[in-house]
Amino acid sequence: MSKNRTTIIGAGDLFMTRRIPEDGYEGFEELQALVKEHDARFVNLEMTFHDAEGFPAAESGGTWAMADPVMLDDVRRMGFNLFNTANNHSGDYSEGGVLATIRHLKERNMVFSGTGKNLAEANAACYLETKNARVALISCCSTFSAASRAGGQSELLHGRPGLNPVRFKTYYHVDPEHYAMAEELANVTLCNVGKINSIKMGYSLPFEEGKLPFGKEGMFVLDTENRVETVPDAEDLGRITAEIRETRRQADIVIVSYHSHEYRDGDHTLPALFTETFARACIDAGAQIFMGHGPHEMQGIEVYGDGVIFYSIGNFLFETETVSLQPYDAYINRKMPPDTKVGAYMDDRSKNGTAGYGTLENIWRAILPSIECEDGRVRRVTLHPVSLQQYERRSVKGIPVLSHDEKTLEYLAELSKPYGTTLRISGGAAELVLSKEM
Repeated sequence: MSKNRTTIIGAGDLFMTRRIPEDGYEGFEELQALVKEHDARFVNLEMTFHDAEGFPAAESGGTWAMADPVMLDDVRRMGFNLFNTANNHSGDYSEGGVLATIRHLKERNMVFSGTGKNLAEANAACYLETKNARVALISCCSTFSAASRAGGQSELLHGRPGLNPVRFKTYYHVDPEHYAMAEELANVTLCNVGKINSIKMGYSLPFEEGKLPFGKEGMFVLDTENRVETVPDAEDLGRITAEIRETRRQADIVIVSYHSHEYRDGDHTLPALFTETFARACIDAGAQIFMGHGPHEMQGIEVYGDGVIFYSIGNFLFETETVSLQPYDAYINRKMPPDTKVGAYMDDRSKNGTAGYGTLENIWRAILPSIECEDGRVRRVTLHPVSLQQYERRSVKGIPVLSHDEKTLEYLAELSKPYGTTLRISGGAAELVLSKEM
């Protein structure tokens, strides 16, 4: 029986705003060596890479993210060869930024997925040819501005450049007492008056029994308990799982890269319910690896069906405070003069380093999962902890090094317990216990 062995390593969010020094940095060689010993080497590019070749969008993913395209050469120098471009920053510089980033990636023959000049391209898998296996990557995102979502082509019109979306619906289940309160509040605020008038004129169907819209976003559902339900959009779920099934015919290993900032019950360490539904559907459709990232910290790992779900592997490189440019909107939104410099803007936003991401320990630690496959089946997963040097000065902060920190792995083990997942921790790394023969 053939035993074609393929190795894969995954890295989370790469928000890169500084060049890697010519001589590297302390810990760079060790990290680079680990990455390069794998066949497929994935990272999420949470940046746009261009020379201001797109207009700043009215909304950003938090910070308008743009880096000099030459930094793509630094990313390749780190050893990576497989890339996701679908995330909440994809549209920070509108369609021009999307297309310019794609052009700079293609000029370097970088294998990527997640964005395109239309929805079909954004949804399509990319393929990496390795020695023993053809590895495919399908990339998508659930956190985005409406304008950054790719659009499909019609018979007469072009599609819209953008990212591959995973939309979702939220339902607020409430008991009769709270449902009555919602009805009263809707009547007082007139938040549904437009929909009601449309129903009266015959343009819209009446509200479903036991369901109450609340303005543009909310939907209350009469229930016996109070809970929040989120479900993936059926159209997006169907499109992506169909691509997975087709891709599995063409590749030995299928990876789904998924970027999401949504979470559950106010806890960033808990993936949203719709994320769990979506991830399991991707594995059911034929993907072997679901690589999540986005909340800027780790979430649990689930061994599911014939695959492994990493709900979030955390950040990888996080240099948000040294972005070189921010647009007019960034300063006006903070009520600062539009001629403010970036450093002053960052000091104001972080309250001189006393608030925001910089103060949160879990933002600055992550993992690199190393995955061994034989004949397209996951056989072993080893987890390597990473530190992003939280307490270093701004010019160094955010650069990744292997930490060999077992406390990071113990923390991840606790996050994974609700999924019945066990980690064996030893020697500064951890092995994922595959609960059944996969």
